[in-house]
Amino acid sequence: MQAETAPASQSPAPSPAHSPGAGPRESDDLIVRDQFIRLQAARERRRARTRRIVRQVVVLAVFVCLLGLAYTAYKAFGTAIDDAQSGWLLIGSFLPETTDLKMPPVLDILAGIFEEPRGTGDPFWTIVASEAAFTLREAAVGFAIGVVVGLCIAIALTTSGRLERALVPHVIASQTIPLIAIAPIIVIWGRKSFDFLPFEWQDWMSVSIIATYLTFFPVTINGLRGLQSPRPENLELMDSYAAPWGQTLWRLRLPASLPYLFAAFKIAATASVVGAIVGEISAGVKGGLGRRVLLEAQRYTTGPERLYVAVLGAAALGIFVFVVISTVEYALVGRKGREPAHGQYGT
Repeated sequence: MQAETAPASQSPAPSPAHSPGAGPRESDDLIVRDQFIRLQAARERRRARTRRIVRQVVVLAVFVCLLGLAYTAYKAFGTAIDDAQSGWLLIGSFLPETTDLKMPPVLDILAGIFEEPRGTGDPFWTIVASEAAFTLREAAVGFAIGVVVGLCIAIALTTSGRLERALVPHVIASQTIPLIAIAPIIVIWGRKSFDFLPFEWQDWMSVSIIATYLTFFPVTINGLRGLQSPRPENLELMDSYAAPWGQTLWRLRLPASLPYLFAAFKIAATASVVGAIVGEISAGVKGGLGRRVLLEAQRYTTGPERLYVAVLGAAALGIFVFVVISTVEYALVGRKGREPAHGQYGT
């Protein structure tokens, strides 16, 4: 019996994998397939990053709400037992009293954000925002100088093991000096000893130097570790090509150090804000958050909530610079910037 055959004009039904929108077929060009896979991976990365950002914002909002609830609950509890007068010795002795002067209610703090101080005519948050921008300029200059100085020191230490062993302890010891002790010295130097410069030295420049003092240390230590992170076989490969030291630094060591450097940049950026605020308080520089915190501390009895708002403004400035560095990190190195493992770069 002859086997039945299908008519020649009849073609097999297309498989689901070959339907439109299902992606390239096995017979497609490899370049097209590779491009399709890259686009799919890029979409997945964007979705993952969006989910991560939303999750971080939600976590921060929940944390702030919980902190406000804990603050309110502690104040309500202390008020209910009349602080230490009811025999509960922690409140009023080891913990702050819950009076409205020492712990203003959360609603009063929120209202203080939009309050117009006497003689200004502007909401308080606009005043804090403008002063935060002034402090940000000082911190940014200090951060930039600190990054350059710290990275130069790290590169110099990479060239010699003896130099590293001799100088690293001194770099570490430099951070044991209290910042509030050296801040007035730097300000006085700026006012008395920099007359030879072709421009007039201003106090905010001294504040930037104070911010540099806190910035260069994490960049130096993390930069040194990052520059030493390439695998020995990668260094041997560069040596086999007779690559000069500068080319090895630029093509291998610096790319390998990016995850370590950006981790240091995040610490240094927030530290530069702290240095700028402390420097403003020590130097009496007007126009910044440090001066605002000092003024509101002196006027605390007439408006305690404004001091809380100023402190919250300083915290928001620190979060802002951290987010900026994280955004730059993702733009330059992507996901690898959060994985400081050996072999990520230069392999």
